[in-house]
Amino acid sequence: MNTQFSPLGHLARSLAAYGASEIAAKGSRLFVVVAVAHSLDVGQIGLAATALAAADILKAFTENGVIQRIIAAPADRLEATCAAAHRIFWVWCLGLFGLQSLVAGAVWMATAEPLVPLLILLLAGEYLFMPGGLVQAGLAMRAGKLSRTAAIAGSQIVLSNILAVVLTLAWPSALALILPRLLTAPYWLIAMRRLQPWRRNPEVRPAELGPFLSYGWAVLGVEIVKALRMQADKLVVGLLLGTEALGVYFMAFNAGLSIASSFSVAFANVLFPHLCNATDRAGALRQGVLLSMGLITPVVLAQAALAPIYVPLLLGADWADHAGIVSVLCLAAIPTLLWTSAAGWLRSNDRPQTEFTVTTLLTVLLVLNTVVMAPHGLMPIAIGYVVLTSVVLTIASLPALIFAFSRPMVTA
Repeated sequence: MNTQFSPLGHLARSLAAYGASEIAAKGSRLFVVVAVAHSLDVGQIGLAATALAAADILKAFTENGVIQRIIAAPADRLEATCAAAHRIFWVWCLGLFGLQSLVAGAVWMATAEPLVPLLILLLAGEYLFMPGGLVQAGLAMRAGKLSRTAAIAGSQIVLSNILAVVLTLAWPSALALILPRLLTAPYWLIAMRRLQPWRRNPEVRPAELGPFLSYGWAVLGVEIVKALRMQADKLVVGLLLGTEALGVYFMAFNAGLSIASSFSVAFANVLFPHLCNATDRAGALRQGVLLSMGLITPVVLAQAALAPIYVPLLLGADWADHAGIVSVLCLAAIPTLLWTSAAGWLRSNDRPQTEFTVTTLLTVLLVLNTVVMAPHGLMPIAIGYVVLTSVVLTIASLPALIFAFSRPMVTA
């Protein structure tokens, strides 16, 4: 499978496709933010944020490394790998549907509040649509159809956001932020199956589970802990400061980091196939680091500087006092993207265990930061978040940077 790594132009085109998809998705998300800010009170936003945080933590379990095994499989083992992956996806997603349903039931029994459990249960419905299209998604990425997978993912989000705006304006409630995610799941399934048709060959024996388990446990651990890192501080804020403070922090976090976080996810999707196909991985990694940091750093700095202008303009004058929190949180995007390059290099070298260790350490530190800083307000929490993220991820990225920039580039 290894060939001379894709030229910078191919990487840039793939990243541009995902970037355009994310810009469209986040641009449409701004309309949701505006509609929510003017139609829902912070208590309703806090309820929706609680359900989304709980569901997103569980959704991290879908990132189990199986798609990466499809992308990296040798050609003579591809069909067997896909057959095994197909089984894993169905068992895994049905199990997650059951688990999230149990969580919804547990929340209802513990609180006697029906709305949040209902929201969590609705979000669980997404798992019923996923396994029918995940093998196709992995094959499409392996075949280099990144621009088209990006278009499918982006258009699903845009459609979901349009529905959220309509529902929020017509029926202002937390449910309006949740229901569109379930309603647009069939669109993703149909589009992915049409993009990369695949049917399991019953004559092919599925690959052994051992390689999936040895690689997948660390990838799964990384994604679970990463979801905890992105959501646990919000849950702690809600517990210690209440749903109104959570609503403010949730909106500030999304305004400050949502665009850069989406770019980071898109970059990870593009970088892994790029590295897997590279003979000169040092050169491929160097390309990825320079391209991603060159693109995102100016955007992040501009976003942070302009927050006092666009926050009250988009969210209303009542949100002007929180613009400083948005400015600070924007800055965490830069070390996060640097670490995305390093983590992609680790995964392409079958070393997701190192990524798991770093992600766990950072998550623990960020939760402790939230607990310690909560009595002092949201701004100290945000500052601590950025400082810890910058220090931990920059240090952890040093081995990958040394590998990328200390070796001469191999020419064809």
